[in-house]
Amino acid sequence: MKNFKRIHIYLFFEFVPPFAISTFFLTSVFLMTRVPDITNMVVNYNAGITDILLLISYTLPRFMEFTIPMSAMISVLLTIMRMSEENELIALKGAGMSLYRLLPPVLIFSVIALLITMWVTVYGIPKSNLALKVKTIEFARSTIDAALQERQFNSQLDGVMIYVSHVDMGTRELTDVFIEDRRTADMVAISTAPRGRLVRQGDQDVYTIRLYDGMINQVNVQDHSVSNINFGHYDINIDLTAMQKKGPAAVKKDFDEMSLHELVQRIRNGFKSHEMDNEARLALHEKFSIPFACLALGLLAFPLGVQSISLRKSSGFSMGIGFFLLYYLLLAIGWSGGEAGHYPPVIAMWLPNVVMGAAGIFLLIRNAKERPVRLPLWIQNFPAAVMVRFRKRTKP
Repeated sequence: MKNFKRIHIYLFFEFVPPFAISTFFLTSVFLMTRVPDITNMVVNYNAGITDILLLISYTLPRFMEFTIPMSAMISVLLTIMRMSEENELIALKGAGMSLYRLLPPVLIFSVIALLITMWVTVYGIPKSNLALKVKTIEFARSTIDAALQERQFNSQLDGVMIYVSHVDMGTRELTDVFIEDRRTADMVAISTAPRGRLVRQGDQDVYTIRLYDGMINQVNVQDHSVSNINFGHYDINIDLTAMQKKGPAAVKKDFDEMSLHELVQRIRNGFKSHEMDNEARLALHEKFSIPFACLALGLLAFPLGVQSISLRKSSGFSMGIGFFLLYYLLLAIGWSGGEAGHYPPVIAMWLPNVVMGAAGIFLLIRNAKERPVRLPLWIQNFPAAVMVRFRKRTKP
């Protein structure tokens, strides 16, 4: 019994280094997608290093929601494959230890990864997403350049929503401008123009958006009257200092920015549309279904790694990558179909875990009976074919 416990402890700690390396590497890869935005802020908006570090830290939980389950599967798969290649599993089997008795450290490790991911989804993501939104609003109030992001409806400025098709940060020229101004009580002014220009008045934090050859639609909220005005040029003044003196306005939370309690209460209060109810329930189930993917994928990775005893090493790894991509494909399809109302949110979010878990149990039973599932030959040869193709292209 002591020997079995030692083997369990040994196996558990063998999972830790590849898990840490995979988490760091995959999170870094995901962060690379933020490099263009960060570069844009540094070059065009004069963002400080502190602001950049804060923005990066606020995006980490969203990335880790996916990188932790990925890393849990990769660490179990690579560790078991290494033990298979070095005949450690054969030695353990010879000592009377079946695959089922090797399963506890895999399950314990997967449950720990599950708990970490659940902390990220339930607590980390809502806090970080809300902090990111507040920081973006503060940043927009400090420099209007941040509120002039191309092809986005930017509503960070109080009472003003701006959409610009193209911005030339060098000349401050604007193309295809749409501005909704609600700063006047009971009046909504919608200004559109094919071109415009951003002008700063002296050293003050007062900016003028000067529009050319456009039109203003003014809507009176009380009597619902509408007036149209065509103009040659029209100035819209925005005083950032006055906005900052107002203090932070109440931020409307999206579903992924609500705490678990707030989201549950919002669902209980009901929605006017069935689509909003589906989206809220999807967000709720996602907080728990993705953490449980650590358990499903970890259980699946164990027999896949064992298969490398009787199959080629690339076969087990190919199956791991294939199942991994299948999980996230099912998750994306589930979210899309659940949001459209084709099936209940609980099925949309939990079906990928059921499929992966069932596949893991099936493969474990097959491997325990020394009858591993064999892949078609073309799938087994696919990784090698890709590497050969890549080497040919990289040769001078």
